[in-house]
Parts: sequence; structure tokens; C-alpha cells
Amino acid sequence: MSERSASAVLAEAAAAAGYAPSVHNTQPWYWRVAGGALYLFADRRRQLQNTDPDGRLLMISCGAALHHARVSLAAQGWTASVRRMSDPADGDLLATVTLADHVGVTASAMRDFQALRLRHTDRRPVSAYGVPPIALEEIQRAAGGEGVDLHVLKPDQVSELASASARADHIELMDPEQRQELAYWVGGERAEGTGVPDSAIPHAPLQTVVPGRDFVRAGTLEAGPGHDKEASYAVLFGSGDSPADWLRAGEAMSATWLTAQQLGLSVLPFSAVIEVPATRETLHRTILEGIGYPYLVLRIGLPDPDHAGAPHTPRLPAEQTVEIAD
Repeated sequence: MSERSASAVLAEAAAAAGYAPSVHNTQPWYWRVAGGALYLFADRRRQLQNTDPDGRLLMISCGAALHHARVSLAAQGWTASVRRMSDPADGDLLATVTLADHVGVTASAMRDFQALRLRHTDRRPVSAYGVPPIALEEIQRAAGGEGVDLHVLKPDQVSELASASARADHIELMDPEQRQELAYWVGGERAEGTGVPDSAIPHAPLQTVVPGRDFVRAGTLEAGPGHDKEASYAVLFGSGDSPADWLRAGEAMSATWLTAQQLGLSVLPFSAVIEVPATRETLHRTILEGIGYPYLVLRIGLPDPDHAGAPHTPRLPAEQTVEIAD
């Protein structure tokens, strides 16, 4: 049995969850440690009200944080009991986490935790080498372990994704309120600990098959001469399309990303095509052929070995996202 108090173990897990990826690095979560339990809340103050009015990406972001907390608990030797969306009267209470059994630290748990600390978003082109099929299968298993499917796109489907992605970006950039919201969260040094800094944005347009989000500004990240031709594209999807499903999708995103990190692969989420209802429906009907609802598109590739990794984005201090009430 661990000699540390439950509150200390849970508080450490909540702090580690701050490393999780989130849309525009908004980190829209809040944790509370009380009565031997860890409570995850949505923080609506950091929701993208114009881009994400339904809270779809907020929930996916919070799901990633929840999975990160679970990884931290495993690295401390604990299995976790998680109740998701347990209070119908409080839609912002997303999960309640308690300690189950102290089973000791495994090598697998430590590898996951190390990947958590190393994981970052890299918007630059990938290398000229394709992703091994066996690696994609392992990433698919990671998603399946969280109850979410991962569909790897075929070449003709990548072309359909490219068209949908370009359309989504155009629709969003035509909306003045969304452009204003984008400008609020993107650019600058981001000393406050949220948002996407200039250092994480390529300094010039990229050569891509599938266009990424247009941030309407140049950053300082050296893009390099590469292309994304050898990247693999995949869609996280499931049978439901409710906030509870989006939360589980975020946990699956985290699990796939940490697995990819351990395999030496980079992951870049494409959320714009999910944000726009028309292009999200295109994914649902055309690429997924109606068998499931798309949650997020992922670009998976081998990083360019000739360039150092992109810098990590800033994070809010734990004191701003974790309350210890005990």
C-alpha cells in the first residue's frame, strides 16, 4: 500500500493532466480534490464560444486531460475508478476519479508517463518515409482500448479529406466572430500559459496534401522543405454523438497519441473539419459511410530527422486548474 495520502496522489495526477492537448491550447478543465476523490469539471470560461458552441472540442480536450490523469495514477502504482457524466443536474461535472487498488508501478505505466511529458504538437511536414502498418495497428488498438474506433484513410479518402478540410477552413475564416476568436487564442508569446504561441506556428505556408488550419498569421517555427505525402490520416469515430461520447473520444485521442509517441511518430489533430457541421457530415457520410460519428482527424507521420522537435506550448500553472479542498 502506498504511504502517500489519497489527496496527494490525486493532486499529482491532476497536475500531470495539465500536459494534455487541447483545442488552441485552451486547457478548458478544472480539477477539485475533495473527500478522497478527484473531480473533473469543464471550465466554460475557456470554451471557444464561436468555433465550438456545442462544446464538442471542449469535451474532447477534457477527455484527453482525464486520460492523462489516469496515466499519472498508473505511474504512481494505482488503478483508478472513473465515473463519467455521473450527475445529470451538473453537465460541467465530467468525471469523478477515485483510487481503486495499489498494484505497483509497471514498466508500461512508466513508458506511458514518459510519453506524456514528451508529447507535443508539431505542425511541420513529416519525413519522406511512410508509417509502418504494424505501428498503425498498434495505434488503432490503443483507441479501441478506450472504446473508440480509429479508421485509417485510403488514398482516395485522403483526397476527400483534403477538400473537406479546405472548405471548413474557408467557412470559418469568412466568419468575423470566429476570426476574432482565433486571433485571441493564437499568436504572440502567450506568457499567460494558454493559446498557441508564434513559436509553434510555421513561418511560411506548408506544402501539404491536406491543408491544415490557417492561423492568418506567420509564426517563427522553421517549416523545412518537407511534405505530408507519406503521412497517414485517420479518423477517431464511434457509434454515439453525445457529450459522453466526445469525452471518451478525448481519452482515445490521448491514448493513441501516447502510443504514437512511444513508436517515434508525430500526431497532428485536425479539428476544423469537425468544427463545421457540413464538413463533419461529409466525414460521417462519405469517409465513414455512415457507420459512425467522426470525433477528430489525426495526421500520423514520422518526424523529419534533420530538424529538432517543435517547442512545447505553454501551460497554466497547476494552482489555476487544480483546487485541493481537503
